[in-house]
Amino acid sequence: MSKNEQIPAHIAIILDGNGRWARRRGFTRMRGHRKGVEAVREITRECSKKHIKQLTLYAFSQENWKRPQREISFLMKLLKNFLIKERKETKENNIRLTAIGRINGLPEDVQRELTISLEESKNNTGMILCLALNYGGRSEIVDAARKIAEDVKSGKISLEEITEETFNKYLYISNMPEPDLLIRTGGEVRISNFLLWEISYTELWFTPVCWPDFNKTYLEEAIEHYSHRERRFGGLRE
Repeated sequence: MSKNEQIPAHIAIILDGNGRWARRRGFTRMRGHRKGVEAVREITRECSKKHIKQLTLYAFSQENWKRPQREISFLMKLLKNFLIKERKETKENNIRLTAIGRINGLPEDVQRELTISLEESKNNTGMILCLALNYGGRSEIVDAARKIAEDVKSGKISLEEITEETFNKYLYISNMPEPDLLIRTGGEVRISNFLLWEISYTELWFTPVCWPDFNKTYLEEAIEHYSHRERRFGGLRE
């Protein structure tokens, strides 16, 4: 990667393809998910080394609850163990953990470990690692609209005060920076209800590589493609 390449400040990734990765090798889906956690560790380290300011990972969507109960239970156990095991590395690398989604819909033991991890890393000043858990882009917008309606009803704000900037403040993380680059692995070419409000002007990059195989080389390829794009945000080049 050349020194002249522009590095995105905020990268968001849709982690897709664990099941396909496993099926192609004759493994169980569970093994694919385990391998996917290894990829999360590697990409988090690499983004931190590259001084990316925020990495947001679509780890578990609201739609994922439709999967078989056995797989859901395994994923929740995997998430819980990840939160526990990664605290040391998060501290050593000065990473601050945040989370978006309907967190109160997660199992209580997962919520407990997440709360501990959030608290222990809250004063870290390095890269932000944001996990989207029990997350849906439409639900985030609906939840924000409900909060605004409540504040209008109670007189905290007026209808005239509702702007895009105001709306931003009611999202799961107030004024979270918009992603510069959205990566989707696994070969699908769709957004799948991820950060619908936040990605209005985000650059998109899709790869057929399944998430467990997504490594430093593919990350650098995505960043290289991003660096050659011209971002005008609806305007014209001077």
